[in-house]
Amino acid sequence: MSWASWTTSGVFAGTGGVRTEEAGILSGDLTVHTTWSDGQASVAVQYSGSSDWFTLAGSPVPCTSEEESRAFHQSVVEAVRAGDGATVPPDGTAPAAPPAPASLAPVPGGATRRVRHAP
Repeated sequence: MSWASWTTSGVFAGTGGVRTEEAGILSGDLTVHTTWSDGQASVAVQYSGSSDWFTLAGSPVPCTSEEESRAFHQSVVEAVRAGDGATVPPDGTAPAAPPAPASLAPVPGGATRRVRHAP
């Protein structure tokens, strides 16, 4: 069995933040972590620099491959940037993010680390 994980730090949640199972809405500077294992992707978020992780509402979701889970992680990062109470969709597709107003410039994201583990 193999698994992989991705972590993106310095993600500033858009207006309305993200919805978590344990703490409700989080906003501000967040770190997003996705773990892929056993055909599913699990997503957690934390305030950057904190030690407490919170499950993003809707996680885990079915995800058939490592490549699909990497693309999924990126779509979750983009949804967090969009805010609006972002959650993980039940079918594992990219979360729909509302379009940003033309007067706002995109906030630069943090670095993404990839860690791959195989038997």
